[in-house]
Amino acid sequence: MKKQQRQRGTQNGQGKRSEARESGAKVKGAGGVNGPGPGLNQGRETGAKRGGRGRSAGNAGAAAAAIAGLPVAKNDETVIDIIGMNHDGEGVGRAEGYTLFVQGALPGEQVRVKVLKTKKQYGYAKLLDVLTPSPDRVAAPCPIYDQCGGCQLQHWSYAGQLAWKRQHVVDALERIGKLRVAGEARGGDAGGAGAATGAGAEAGAPPVAGDAGGAGAGAGAEAGAAPVAGDAGGPGVTVLPTLGMAEPWRYRNKAQVPIGVADGGLVGGFYARGSHRIVDMETCLIQHEHNDDVVSRVKAIGRQLGVTAYNEETGRGLLRHVVVKKAFRTGEMMLVLVTNGRDIPHADAWIGLIREQIPQVVSICQNVNPKQTNVIFGDETRVLWGRDVIYDYIGEVQFAISARSFYQVNPVQTEVLYNKTVEYAGLTGKETVIDAYCGIGTISLFLAQHADQVYGVEIVKEAIEDARSNAQLNGMTNVKFEVGASEDVIPRWKAQGVEADVIVVDPPRKGCDPRLLETILQMKPERVVYVSCNPSTLARDLRVLEDGGYRTVEVQPVDMFPHTVHVECVIGMQRIDT
Repeated sequence: MKKQQRQRGTQNGQGKRSEARESGAKVKGAGGVNGPGPGLNQGRETGAKRGGRGRSAGNAGAAAAAIAGLPVAKNDETVIDIIGMNHDGEGVGRAEGYTLFVQGALPGEQVRVKVLKTKKQYGYAKLLDVLTPSPDRVAAPCPIYDQCGGCQLQHWSYAGQLAWKRQHVVDALERIGKLRVAGEARGGDAGGAGAATGAGAEAGAPPVAGDAGGAGAGAGAEAGAAPVAGDAGGPGVTVLPTLGMAEPWRYRNKAQVPIGVADGGLVGGFYARGSHRIVDMETCLIQHEHNDDVVSRVKAIGRQLGVTAYNEETGRGLLRHVVVKKAFRTGEMMLVLVTNGRDIPHADAWIGLIREQIPQVVSICQNVNPKQTNVIFGDETRVLWGRDVIYDYIGEVQFAISARSFYQVNPVQTEVLYNKTVEYAGLTGKETVIDAYCGIGTISLFLAQHADQVYGVEIVKEAIEDARSNAQLNGMTNVKFEVGASEDVIPRWKAQGVEADVIVVDPPRKGCDPRLLETILQMKPERVVYVSCNPSTLARDLRVLEDGGYRTVEVQPVDMFPHTVHVECVIGMQRIDT
């Protein structure tokens, strides 16, 4: 199912950082800076020299650098200017032309760093000091921001985040999709992610925002956007400013908390960055407050009843994860206890205490996962008490949410995203629409309010069962759902006489299957609406559709996950001959 639970996910489900780089930097100067960014609030001394630009490498380091032909070596200290940010949220700087990625550094800053790792075209460095802070640097409000890794951008002003996310999309469209973006400068100043934030990034930044090949895929590329295909005299693709939240905190409706043991007691929170060690946590600033409260009480009850935590090394212990779901509109809550076996000691006492202390919980479920895996859920789910679903709304559409069903974690921005999807679909009530990755039918049912007929297809059988139930729940009879791969089912519909006016796709991060893109081009709908969670694969797929006779008209970035590097987009495309 698209955008499923992340393996070994942190509290906000965005996944662990791939590098264990802890910042110990200090921020200098700038009277407007009230505090440090990620990992800066500790104010630890680093022993860095306070001189100007340069390195304090020993003879061995200098020799290694000379052998490698690089201007820096591991453990060197140097001062660099940060000229952009990559898609992992790391600042990008140059040391004598060599690219360094620096966790915690912002575009426009001058920083002192220590080189941690070098490769042929790029390397990683630890932030030691911020010598010239960005005017967009803010104090991260989360006290464990530097340890968690679930958020990557709390040290950046929200306006700065939104501007960078738009630029991230622009860079991907230009470099990967070879699309011309309206109003964007061509040539050497097109790629600096920092330039869009007002942070003073210099021109000629490396392609850091949208490369498809990983953190360093474009690190050694020449400055400036790649050549662009298409009509050079046309207006170009419109990329609108990112739609942000009025209140970009406490927006998540689901918490997935790993459970472990520390100092002999039950703990739950997040995996420490770059490790399997669980750090206890009482609050997460992007979670709904009620989710924090339920997790905290469940941990306390577990300690009181002597519940054991699962140990991934030995495969023993009972409680693996606590999953909490909150329906923002109705207020209902579901608690899922993910256990290492079916038997729960003191189950009645546990359920009784939960009901007594957390009255807003209307469903208590158990998911059994006895496998030695980092996948959160197992195959068996049963109701311990209450209902098997909770109910919530997106707009006027009601949804039943089960323990395993996928449901967007930011309901406020989901409504924004879906309203834009309906707008780009251009529905008048007469159209036939195909939703090619329909999941539990969230977008399909939104579209069905404005279309004549909607067909939804999804490869996950359980999701289609939920979609059909949700259609029945809302009394919608103009929606048909089918299980299977879109590239197999849609041609079958076409053979049955289904002609789509609009096709909507909302694929996982890997983007659309190539056969689905071929199917879309064969179906020839007037309009295609692409909902994306990955600018790189989005740009790749848009190039295919453009080459097949479609024009990308408008792109609307939507901030579904404030304070993280993730950005969603809705894209409206029109068939050229229409």
